[in-house]
Amino acid sequence: MAKASRINFFYEVSGFTLKDRGKLKAFLEKTFRKEGRPLESLNYIFVSDKRLLAINRDYLQHDYYTDIISFDLSAGDDLVGEIYISIDRVRENARALGHSFKSELHRVIFHGALHLCGYKDKSLRDIKLMRKKEEESLSAYFA
Repeated sequence: MAKASRINFFYEVSGFTLKDRGKLKAFLEKTFRKEGRPLESLNYIFVSDKRLLAINRDYLQHDYYTDIISFDLSAGDDLVGEIYISIDRVRENARALGHSFKSELHRVIFHGALHLCGYKDKSLRDIKLMRKKEEESLSAYFA
């Protein structure tokens, strides 16, 4: 019997689904192994701007749009997490930055995984390291 994946994708945005989910799950699982973060389960939930703004207000007391919110729900050493991604924000950011939607979406997906591995993005130094790790992930994934 095949082992169930520890990474799942859920869609609250109609008309959107990820392609190559198997490849992406394998890559993310490898990332967590490489970073030394044992993975129990991780859910990616793709939502609208409106939904992510409500989550940002309700759980973080932030009153602004964002592209991603990561929650580490772990009780022990093995990671249990949820990552919410606004498809609206990813589209807008891709346009503003001159990136493809696919590239920006994967950058945000990897960004959330990196947060759950312990990488931060509050200080200038942390942001620089986070961007470097995102670029490494993008290069390795699309190689």
